Amino acid sequence: MSATERRIATPHGEARLVTDRSRRPFATLLVSHGAGVGIDTPDLEALARDLPRNGVNVVRLEQPWRVAGRKVATPPPTLDAGLVAAANQLRVRTPLVVGGRSAGARSAARCARTLAASGCLALAFPLHPPGKPEKSRLAEIEGAGVPVLVVQGERDTMGRPEEFPDDLDLAVVPGADHSFRVPRSGPVSQEEALGIIVESTLEWMIREVVGNERSA
Repeated sequence: MSATERRIATPHGEARLVTDRSRRPFATLLVSHGAGVGIDTPDLEALARDLPRNGVNVVRLEQPWRVAGRKVATPPPTLDAGLVAAANQLRVRTPLVVGGRSAGARSAARCARTLAASGCLALAFPLHPPGKPEKSRLAEIEGAGVPVLVVQGERDTMGRPEEFPDDLDLAVVPGADHSFRVPRSGPVSQEEALGIIVESTLEWMIREVVGNERSA
């Protein structure tokens, strides 16, 4: 099934929602992009392509700054406002998981509790600025108030996997950097790296969303 898209109003301008639907969804994933890219990054496209086949509606949010053609993201509160506006437009009948990559992951963690989400997917979470581990953003994940899955590249300069707490749900993409790019001579191919992201996300959503719904 081809994707559908629409524009929505937010407090900071028009945003774009691109939706890939499953025939029999058990959950909906609302996911946004990073601070210097759009919703066409390989990781977000892989989720949108593969998760609907496995029971997950995927809605990609393009923030107003990107729709307007700017090259740099607007301040974090504007990203949160965009995410909340998008979630309020969805009116989903399935459990909602919010997520994003990099800056989008931070926004999802900040908004998850407010949106009564069933989980938070953090792709390439920017735990700290490059070379500045003392400026940790771990509190955003710890304050999400919902189950969180972090999917992190092994070579991510904004937070290597070993820098995260041991009790956090964490999936590691071998050899990958912050953009989930892997070297040609690395332990996995680019296709395999994207597969790890999709499979880890799906397994976690089945465990956390379906499992919690059954036990509720």
